[in-house]
Amino acid sequence: MSQKKTALIVSAHAADFVWRCGGAIALHAELGYNVTVVCLSYGERGESAKLWKEGKTLDQVKAIRKAEAEAAAKALGVHDLVEFDLGDYPMDFTRDDRMKLVDVMRKVQPSFIMSHSKWDPYNSDHMQTTQVVLECRATAQAWGHNPGEKVLGAPQVYLFEPHQTEQMGWKPDVFLDITPVWDKKRAAMEAMNGQVHLWDFYTRVAQQRANHFKRNSGGMAGGRDCKYAEGFESIFPRTVDEL
Repeated sequence: MSQKKTALIVSAHAADFVWRCGGAIALHAELGYNVTVVCLSYGERGESAKLWKEGKTLDQVKAIRKAEAEAAAKALGVHDLVEFDLGDYPMDFTRDDRMKLVDVMRKVQPSFIMSHSKWDPYNSDHMQTTQVVLECRATAQAWGHNPGEKVLGAPQVYLFEPHQTEQMGWKPDVFLDITPVWDKKRAAMEAMNGQVHLWDFYTRVAQQRANHFKRNSGGMAGGRDCKYAEGFESIFPRTVDEL
């Protein structure tokens, strides 16, 4: 019997995994992957302005964002939602936090990992998250870390699209057709009531990336049709037998 395929998403805040790679999650879940999402915080301080304007307390905001994240994860078919609750704006990572993420990586043994762009001058939580992801990936590969455990292989790390790509140095080299699961992504987006203003924004992003998918799959010569897509930037070289 073949081993179950797995994937790991590391999301700084409660909604990041929905906007930026919800389609990838839903698509791979349908393909039979067990997709684990690590949600490092609920985005309670910096990404819940609507709730604060309504007069909610910190505990209320966290509870609402937690429920939203769990509903979105269910809509996308997430296998396991791991909630670290580290706080946000700013997000601080202790050594124990890093080792906890290493433990998740070794447990999941993902075929690929997804996280944020390397640079984000608007949101230091995002770029800190990806730096920690790369550190933890290296630690999870180290034979001297907790000898006897199964070490991590070499999963590709895909960086999902930031909010203002022109400012982030993010250069996509992969476009994924998410048309078959768009309804699931949209349902997950609509679970995030704390950020209603982003529902249509990320719908437009998916439509724009669909255009890029079509152009790069054949262009005017007859590219594959696509209505919604997501873009990603890969970190590591790929090993191939033919091009």
